[in-house]
Amino acid sequence: FLQLWAFLPGRFAAYAGLAVLGSERVLSATRPRGILFGAALLAWSLGCLGLVLYPAFQLPLAQLAALLFAGFAWERRHALGARLGGLGAVLTGAAPQRDPDDRRRVRPGVGHDGRGGEGRAAGLRQPARGLGRDLGHRQPCRTVLEAAEARGMATGLVATSRLTHATPASFASHVALRAEEAEIASQLAASDVEVLFGGGRTFFTDLVGPMVEAEWHVAMDRAGFDALDRLPAAAILADDHLAYEIDRDETDQPSLAEMTTRALDLLAASPDAQANGFFLMIEGSRIDHAGHGNDPAAHLGDILAYDAAVATALAWAVADGNTLVVSTADHETGGMTLGRDGIYQWDPLPLLATTASHDVILSRIQTDEDPAEVVRLALGLDVLPDGAADPLRAARSTPAAFRVLVRDLQSEPAGVAWTTSGHSAVDVGLYAFGPGAALFHGRMGNDAVGRALFEALGL
Repeated sequence: FLQLWAFLPGRFAAYAGLAVLGSERVLSATRPRGILFGAALLAWSLGCLGLVLYPAFQLPLAQLAALLFAGFAWERRHALGARLGGLGAVLTGAAPQRDPDDRRRVRPGVGHDGRGGEGRAAGLRQPARGLGRDLGHRQPCRTVLEAAEARGMATGLVATSRLTHATPASFASHVALRAEEAEIASQLAASDVEVLFGGGRTFFTDLVGPMVEAEWHVAMDRAGFDALDRLPAAAILADDHLAYEIDRDETDQPSLAEMTTRALDLLAASPDAQANGFFLMIEGSRIDHAGHGNDPAAHLGDILAYDAAVATALAWAVADGNTLVVSTADHETGGMTLGRDGIYQWDPLPLLATTASHDVILSRIQTDEDPAEVVRLALGLDVLPDGAADPLRAARSTPAAFRVLVRDLQSEPAGVAWTTSGHSAVDVGLYAFGPGAALFHGRMGNDAVGRALFEALGL
């Protein structure tokens, strides 16, 4: 599932859920030039992003790669003013985020991480609470990753969230409640997945010893990640989620593109992959989190980081020569709009100078520093707008109110508005290119996309 956003010179800003099956040429080596803000800004209404690559052994599905996103939304209108490159020509439909039975309900539902992830992972319509269970939460259900493992393929999961979070967990665990993250970690550690890269160290601390005994190669920091050269390989690089890209210390955590490259190199070299192909799910998870927080600069940073990861995957797929690419999302987050307050304009430039997420700004005001000065520096402003300093100082002890003030200082000059701190029911785009692309067309729910993945793999 691939969502493509053009934002800066020579870059695609983001892709909402990409599936790459085999290696058909998807994008030319020359990417759009010029400052292409339109798609990127509208991409802020996304949530999180994910990438899955999984090669199968029989032609034309010699390789399968899929990017799956939980909480990333895209509509055709988001691309206004932007050139979308190769995937701009492969829109095949949309993934509705309203239950098809909603017309018979008084209170229709809205897309959810667990439900969306489970739809693509197992091809099932699933309530939001559990993962890897049937509709009644009674019996475990087979996921596409587990089916790929049973077929002898190598598999992996990469995320910028905790590995125990909804989307990665939905591919390789079975729990009645998604909050059972310690149990999810135990199941992941005992699974046949060969690559696990992400956060959530808190839930894996007691599992590292048994994993090493089971011949896992485990990294808990950047140096350990850089040294990984064999499977099975786990890199659990933060106690909680990995840092937003805007906050990431390069010496502490690899980028999503670096994790993508390492996962691809390790899996592609494995005997299982060489004989039967591989399945790799990569999620740029934190776009969703920035959407929940209405944090436009953090949102943009992770969109661009995901773009770099997708470019890495596409380059690999193009070189391989037999790849199906499918792109979609599981829901929208934040309800972001371009244009606000009756003004028919928007301007992304005020956001480009921001150097920290809302989370980091909040951590900095816990010292004796003046909150107004912390915000001025973080937003790259010469001076704060008139009347902004005193409310920031007054809200120092109330994080929710402080976040709203910072949000508005960023969003109002940019002409950006937010309608919710949760998900919306906006339909998300569906894209497909390459062998098997005809399976992905029209309006397909997340579960239908999941079933098409099974069919594409012949599982």
